[in-house]
Amino acid sequence: MDIKEIKSIEHDVLVIGAGGAGLRAAIECSAQGMDTALICKSLLGKAHTVMAEGGMAAALRNVDKRDHWKIHFRDTMRGGKFMNAYRMAELHAKQAPDRVRELEEWGAVFDRTKDGLINQRNFGGHRYPRLAHVGDRTGLELIRTLQDHGIHQGFKTYMEYSVLDLLKDGEKIAGCVAMVRDTGQFVIFKAKAVIFATGGAGKAWKVTSNSWEYTGDGYAMAYEAGAELMDIEFTQFHPTGMVWPPSVAGILVTEGVRGEGGILKNSNGKRFMFDNIPERFAPETADTEEEGNNWLKGVDGARRPPELLTRDVVARAIMKEVKEGRGTPHGGAFLDIASRQGADYIKRKLPSMYHQFKVLAELDITTDPMEVGPTLHYFMGGIRVDPDSQMSKVPGLFACGECSAGMHGANRLGGNSLSDLIVFGRLAGIGASEYSKNLSNAPTIDNGQAEKIIRNATDILNRERGENPYLMHDELKDNMQMQVGIVRTEEELLAGIDKIEEIKKKFANVKAEGASQYNPGWHQALSMRNLLITSEAVAKAANLRKESRGGHTRLDYEGERDEWLNVNVVISKAGDGEMRVEKVKRKDPDPELKRIAQSKIEDLEKEIGLES
Repeated sequence: MDIKEIKSIEHDVLVIGAGGAGLRAAIECSAQGMDTALICKSLLGKAHTVMAEGGMAAALRNVDKRDHWKIHFRDTMRGGKFMNAYRMAELHAKQAPDRVRELEEWGAVFDRTKDGLINQRNFGGHRYPRLAHVGDRTGLELIRTLQDHGIHQGFKTYMEYSVLDLLKDGEKIAGCVAMVRDTGQFVIFKAKAVIFATGGAGKAWKVTSNSWEYTGDGYAMAYEAGAELMDIEFTQFHPTGMVWPPSVAGILVTEGVRGEGGILKNSNGKRFMFDNIPERFAPETADTEEEGNNWLKGVDGARRPPELLTRDVVARAIMKEVKEGRGTPHGGAFLDIASRQGADYIKRKLPSMYHQFKVLAELDITTDPMEVGPTLHYFMGGIRVDPDSQMSKVPGLFACGECSAGMHGANRLGGNSLSDLIVFGRLAGIGASEYSKNLSNAPTIDNGQAEKIIRNATDILNRERGENPYLMHDELKDNMQMQVGIVRTEEELLAGIDKIEEIKKKFANVKAEGASQYNPGWHQALSMRNLLITSEAVAKAANLRKESRGGHTRLDYEGERDEWLNVNVVISKAGDGEMRVEKVKRKDPDPELKRIAQSKIEDLEKEIGLES
């Protein structure tokens, strides 16, 4: 192979991933004068951002004037069980309103209040109605707006390219090697900085809301390049995914259904969430069904119903009903909005959900309850970054959105993901631009590195015989579902880690039949490396964290432990190639931020009232 014959393209900044975070980062890089490229694995617009249907959280104060960035920050910290990076949660809460208004200026068509302001709805874990929304299609509107605005900003888009690995010049980033998915053609991209906006790794699990793109590419490539992964044991199982029919199991049912009044019932018809209110939430939630119903009737000042508790609480409550024999015929719970709201209201407020169940499950949600259950939805952890610049440990490698760590702590509040994308997408764009402008010498490409990456990819095609990548993927999904699922034990986790090691040995001899053109088996084989690295990281981090906190539940270590609040589990690649998993002490938070996070809500509201 003559590396000089491989096509080479040069830009200042490469943004890998074209969801909300990637698009916002590319827009910012272009605005900063950078020659920017946006590389996406699928088609532009085919991003998981569209799954965030319920809304984007920002303290706009359009529906309830008592809202404030301090209360949004406090809700985020408490939802994340105080594992969040305080500075990231602060930046998010302070900047989210401006980013939402910016979207409106760029053409986003939000639902409106009677006064013509951006409307906001209730959502789990948020004290006040805070989610700016577009029916139940908010993520779609976010992507549409960013695309429509972004295509005029001058950045170059490369669609249906798979990035295989990063290239480095010494310690700093120099670019990446990618492959055109349909032709199998390799391309070397040279750049001063790379921003990962690659999303999560839900395809490591059997039941997931994620589609084929979510194979942990950013986590694995960053790990291989020398970056650190953090908090990756915190995996969020969204409480409400479709459970029937099997062909659509895991597809998301937006929290907006519960935000608009939907309630959860077991097979006995009992509204079971009233039996599952954790003690720490009791002062701020409805504690009787009558009080929960009052909220639905719009009684001013009424507290939110228990269906809108944080996602980890609701997901575990549904699994408890199923395991104790009170689940639905297909192993979930009933989500009923038909008895709470009229058909016209449901069709107007939840048009996508109405259509989704009509087409995929032949069920009318205006007359019948939905069957729902937990589905692997989101990674709270990811690439460890600096809160202000979003740069990782590797100079020139930045990360934003779901693939980065710190913002959400142990559990993400619904609606914080969309505002996270636009806040930290912008900050990553600024960080990468400033880094690129300050580089004294442009990085150079090491042809040896590029050649090794390409040979590793083509070896899969050139073997005479080997392991089937599809069967390997099925083994991994079954293993993660059973051994590294919504509840965990040391016995299961160790068995899961052993199985991953077994699959890794098979992967060393993986074989894809056919040529490089139009070869999905080859693509599956290439993605297995990233899935295996990510799965090993999740399992080993979950085994090390001996407590239950947020999205990480240990049956053998129930409850939160104070000694684990002060440490992050950090993963990196050791010199011998093995995965290093260690406890790293967290920095002491800013005293004022700590005070706000730990304040009683009454005291904080009084303080905010005096300020305004």
